[in-house]
Amino acid sequence: MTSNESFSQFHWSRLLGRAVVILIVGALVFYAVEPWLPWNARARPRTIVVYGFSILGDVMNKGIFPAFQKEWQARTGQDVTLIASFAGSGTITNQIILGVPAQVGILSTELDAQRLVDARVLPFPTWRNLPHNGTVNLTPFIILTRAGNPKQLRDFADLTRPGVGVVHADPRTSGGALWGILAEYGSAQQLGSSDADAEKQLAGVWKNVVAQASSARGARTQFENGFGDALVTYEQEALYDITRKKFNGELVYPRSTIESEHTVVVIDRNIAPDERALVNGFVEFLWSAPAQKIFVEYGFRSVDDAVNGDALTAIEKPFRVADLGGWAAVKKNIIDEIWKQKIISQNTNP
Repeated sequence: MTSNESFSQFHWSRLLGRAVVILIVGALVFYAVEPWLPWNARARPRTIVVYGFSILGDVMNKGIFPAFQKEWQARTGQDVTLIASFAGSGTITNQIILGVPAQVGILSTELDAQRLVDARVLPFPTWRNLPHNGTVNLTPFIILTRAGNPKQLRDFADLTRPGVGVVHADPRTSGGALWGILAEYGSAQQLGSSDADAEKQLAGVWKNVVAQASSARGARTQFENGFGDALVTYEQEALYDITRKKFNGELVYPRSTIESEHTVVVIDRNIAPDERALVNGFVEFLWSAPAQKIFVEYGFRSVDDAVNGDALTAIEKPFRVADLGGWAAVKKNIIDEIWKQKIISQNTNP
């Protein structure tokens, strides 16, 4: 073989080797991007990112998400992955403000939703354009006690007695804790007490707070670990565990208590145009009859009374935040001026 022939053979071998490498790399690139190519839209992976307040974890992961995935797949042929994070409502609101990629938020209070407007994450209170002004479900605030209720606690007023230890979520990070404050204060008003007596009741409860946690779920864990004699929390926390036979205590319904209203927000800045239909479909599903029934199965109360049925315990004098003047008023007059400035500044327990 001549030197020219050897060089030619070597040259063609190098070209062939490069061609093989190019083909392999090209195949890998095509494999990676092929699901997003226009002709394969039905196979494209679809994802929704949801941030929710702490007690939503089980109902969303085990109930709502699988039901929506099944419904969307039957309707469109597309598979959907739902990525979720759950923590105290104040905590997840802070995270959304800081830029996490949440597309849907479910917050414990409308006050947290308003914070998103104040931070310009939302252009205006967009949740009020959703069904029920954005409220997706409800749950009244109740008292959990040890089995047999050894302290004989029957109402929020009993939590002010000497020797009663109260476990509570922290109002600085938990929406549930804010609802608790409104229940402890507003229940006295609803039962005929003066504003001064309502303030005295709230102060008495917080004088007895022996443990706090960043979320309602965290406070429940503290109570289960032996802290305190009573826990102020969502009714849902107890009802769900009763159905699973994991509740070792007593659920006490105060004569008057607040019904918490939980707000859905849609974070438009995190939704690409081709994701809009999917995210809207998920949000609409939350108010559908199947979804509302799932919420009830997990201990929440539906915004549709027909879905609730007659099994839920009636409360003598329930009230909502609107009965106290709305969130702007209660934030200023009850949470800031009474709880924060008067009670906490004088109370060394929290």
